[in-house]
Amino acid sequence: MLKVAVTGAGGRMGSGIIKKILEQDDIEVVAAIEIPNTPLEGKDIGEVIGIGSIGVKTNGAQNLESVLKDAKPDVLVDFTIANAAFETVKIAASLGVNIVVGTTGFTDEQSMEIANIVEKSNIKAVVSSNMAIGVNVFFKVLRDLTPILNDFDIEIIEAHHNKKKDSPSGTAMTAFETIADSLERNADEVCVYGRQGLVGERTKEEIGLHAIRGGDIVGDHTVMFIGDGERLEITHRAHTREVFIAGVMRSLRFIMNSESGKVSDMADVLGIK
Repeated sequence: MLKVAVTGAGGRMGSGIIKKILEQDDIEVVAAIEIPNTPLEGKDIGEVIGIGSIGVKTNGAQNLESVLKDAKPDVLVDFTIANAAFETVKIAASLGVNIVVGTTGFTDEQSMEIANIVEKSNIKAVVSSNMAIGVNVFFKVLRDLTPILNDFDIEIIEAHHNKKKDSPSGTAMTAFETIADSLERNADEVCVYGRQGLVGERTKEEIGLHAIRGGDIVGDHTVMFIGDGERLEITHRAHTREVFIAGVMRSLRFIMNSESGKVSDMADVLGIK
């Protein structure tokens, strides 16, 4: 039985992950963590998320180390915010707990440090800006397609709900980085985040990146390859958060047989590198 700790346990993703785990025969929730000094401290997480008691108490993140020592999970799943997740990864790794992280908004420095932490602690890790299976096929299509359309103008548009805190989305940034890498362009030099005022003519090297926020949009991502007289659009739309949770389940089953000391991503999980 795979033992799992879930951070952000009372949130939209955390609660969905817990509910899905409870449907599995080979995975169980052994710890539920919420924000530091949460008012939910001590309450059964099942009751908190509306499914009845499951025998797992909610704990504040200030007690994360002791909770992990007591519960002894095989894997910690994190869908929170970048700064909190970064600290969570450090604590989990120090205790030899493997990690599945779908949190977005990490800085380049944080991402590099997470890779160093995973290597030094020799834990197993899956870290992805988007756990949806279709999105990761979307990334592969971009890798394969971009070199063919290398003389087209490329623009990326992403749309999310009005509660999303980071912008552009981690998925849009991964799409951008995939495209820039495929074109051997310096990502720092070619990205244009929206446009305003007299910006001049569009250069052939730049890649536009635009964010929309509103309502309850789960997540839409479109890459436009724009040539003279034609346009090709590649779009992924998430209709429900279940698509991300499905990726988490795949990651949990993958991680125990993955390579220690290395950060894997969903392309590894799906075998589409």
